[in-house]
Amino acid sequence: MCTGTRPLSLQSLPPVSPTTPPRSQTTLKPTLPAHNSTAGTPLYIACATNGSRSRSRSRNRSPDDYQSTLQALNSKGRVPRKSLGQHYMLNSDINEQLASAARVEEGDVVLEIGPGTGSLTNVLLNAGAFVLAIEKDPYMASLVSERFASTERFKKTNNLGRRASHLGEGVSHNLKRSFKASEKITFSKVLKEDFVKCHIHSHMKLLLGSKKSLDHPKSRYAKVVSNIPFNISTEVVKLLLPMGDIFSEVVLLLQEETAVRLVQSSLRTSEYRPINIFVNFYSDPEYKFKVPRTNFFPQPNVDAAVVIFKLKQAADYPRVSSTKSFFSMVNSAFNGKRKMLRKSLQHICTSIEIEEALGSVGLPATSRPEELTMDDFVKLHNLIVKV
Repeated sequence: MCTGTRPLSLQSLPPVSPTTPPRSQTTLKPTLPAHNSTAGTPLYIACATNGSRSRSRSRNRSPDDYQSTLQALNSKGRVPRKSLGQHYMLNSDINEQLASAARVEEGDVVLEIGPGTGSLTNVLLNAGAFVLAIEKDPYMASLVSERFASTERFKKTNNLGRRASHLGEGVSHNLKRSFKASEKITFSKVLKEDFVKCHIHSHMKLLLGSKKSLDHPKSRYAKVVSNIPFNISTEVVKLLLPMGDIFSEVVLLLQEETAVRLVQSSLRTSEYRPINIFVNFYSDPEYKFKVPRTNFFPQPNVDAAVVIFKLKQAADYPRVSSTKSFFSMVNSAFNGKRKMLRKSLQHICTSIEIEEALGSVGLPATSRPEELTMDDFVKLHNLIVKV
């Protein structure tokens, strides 16, 4: 498969931005650290926590630039795979800005989806975080494992095997075995799974639980900091945002057009869609900064941007009798986007009842879905849907 892949050469590749940009460029908001794969291999990586973070940061930091990225790929006989959306970040400063945007601090538990060559992982570890990195590409999983093999681990993990055994069928056999009692946490065990199909909720429960047992009070909630493939953005957002019981915030590097659409889409525009209702139902989104495409290898055809989703707790969700029926109604409304709601929602109740409900909400009987805010949809749902 890959053993016969021809090594990448510097001469055969297009020029990219230098690793250390000029002073005028360093003010750019964190550039999207190009994500490297979907997901599937949980690498359990614990950072050094010996109190001398500055020394650790200086010792562990290595440049993740154009040349080092090529060397890393060649070491595994790899080339970026379009099917996995692999674009590698070439600017370490952007990774630093991304971690800063997520306010990653010592003791934080961080989920990283698709670590690739480990450029962002390196920054997260040096910030003092405990990182759960999930990588679909087994070659890149091996590369990251080897890169951080000397990273200082947890010193006490006596209860990890027991904790894994209590998580039931939601956690794979390999994951449970990787948490067996030992002197150190190992992260050589991998799950051959796609992130969007793996039991991330159970994985994080296990990691947070084990960290609590090590006297880390901050570990009630984790964070997500990732450079994800553009082609799975919506799936990742839909999977992560309802997990306010696990994550406090989700910080993602996305295609810029997607980032703008998720955060800034306005009523009565073609960009206003059910995903906007979903995002605002479960989180408070914020567009942070744009990342030029020149910071990636291979260079994508679009720029990227960083978005922070501050997740809501269940008690803060809009009051609906059923989230399932609520989003079913919203999707039905937008399936006939140019249709009036009194037509597109007739499978729920009669047109007359819909018109009366719209009137009660203060909306005209001829309303269309792109004219309703999330709060309008919540009120309408509670009036016409009987659960």
